[in-house]
Amino acid sequence: MLKQNNIIFCQDINKDLTAFFSENGYSKIAVLMDNHTKKYCYPIVKKAIPTHILIEIKSGEEHKNLDTCQHIWNELTINAFDRKSLFINIGGGVIGDMGGFCAATYKRGIDFINIPTTLLAQVDASIGGKLGIDFQNFKNHIGVFQNPLRVFLDDGFFATLDPAELKSGYAEVIKHCLIRDGKKFQEIIKTPYDKLDLSALTQHSVAIKENVVLEDPTEKGLRKILNFGHTIGHAIESYYLEKPGKKLLHGEAIAVGMICESFLSTKKSTLSEQDLEQVTEYILRLYGCQMIPEGDVKEIIALTSQDKKNEGDKIKCSLLNRIGDCAFNIEIDHHDIEASIEYFNTNSKNQIK
Repeated sequence: MLKQNNIIFCQDINKDLTAFFSENGYSKIAVLMDNHTKKYCYPIVKKAIPTHILIEIKSGEEHKNLDTCQHIWNELTINAFDRKSLFINIGGGVIGDMGGFCAATYKRGIDFINIPTTLLAQVDASIGGKLGIDFQNFKNHIGVFQNPLRVFLDDGFFATLDPAELKSGYAEVIKHCLIRDGKKFQEIIKTPYDKLDLSALTQHSVAIKENVVLEDPTEKGLRKILNFGHTIGHAIESYYLEKPGKKLLHGEAIAVGMICESFLSTKKSTLSEQDLEQVTEYILRLYGCQMIPEGDVKEIIALTSQDKKNEGDKIKCSLLNRIGDCAFNIEIDHHDIEASIEYFNTNSKNQIK
C-alpha cells in the first residue's frame, strides 16, 4: 500500500478498506453506485464495508444533474443519516463528482470516500476535490471544492471496463504528460497502446495532478493548466451530449480539445510546429476522432463562453509553451476556436484518407 496524503494505491483493496473502518466509526454508511458498478465493482468490495444502504442511479453524464441529486439526498433523509455518517462513491467520474457534491452539501457536509473504478476517475476526477453537477447543459456548472477523506485506487477495476471507456481515461494521462512531463510523453508515444503499463501511468498522473493541486487548491492560477484541452473539449462534449448517436465519451471529446488547443498553442504561445504535428498525429492515430460538421461549430463556440476559467466576457485558455510545459490565462476568441476546429477537421480528414 502506497499512501499519498488521502490517496491510497491498493495492493489489496479489501484489506485497506477493513483497516480504514477499524480506525473510523460511523453512525450510518451509504454506498452510491450506478447500474454498471453495482453489477461489476460493488461485489469486489462489499464484504469489507460494514452495514450500509445502497443508493443506485442510472449511469451516464446525462444523469449528472439536480434531479439525481434530489434522489440521493432523499435517500439519505428517509434513512435518517446524520452528520456522523459516511458516504462512499463507487464508480467513475460522474459518481465521484455528483456523490461527493451530495455528501459535501447534505447537512452542510458529511465524510465521504471515493473508490474510483475507471481509469478516468483514478487519474483525474477523484483527485483534487472538485465536486459538481451539470446544469442547463453546462459541464460541472454547479459545485464546490471538498476533498474526500480517502481515495482508494485499485487497477483491478480496469478489467471491468469497456475498451472505449479505458481509452477515454487514457486521454487524461496524455494530458498530464503534455502539460508537465515531456519526457514521459515521448515514452508513451513510442509504446503500443496495448503494451502500456496503466498501473504505473496511473501513479504518474496522480502524482502530477496532486502536486499541482497542492500548490493551487482552488484554481486561482497554476491549477488551470489541468484544463488543457478542456475549454474546447468540454464544449464539444456538452454539445453532443444530447445528440442521438453523436454522444462522445469525456476522453474522446478532450482528445479533440487537445488537438485544437495544441494548434492554438502555436498561434498564441510558443509550441513549435513540430510538437504540434507530433501531438496531432499521436492523438488521431489513437482515437480516430470524428470530424465536426460545419453547422455545429457556431453552437460549440457559444458554449465556450461558460468555461469556468473565463474572466468577464473574455475566454481564457491553458496552452502549451512546449510539450511538458503549459501556460494559463491566455486569451482566445471565437475566430481562434473556429480556426482550431478547422485545423482539427483538416487533419482528421487527412487521416481518414
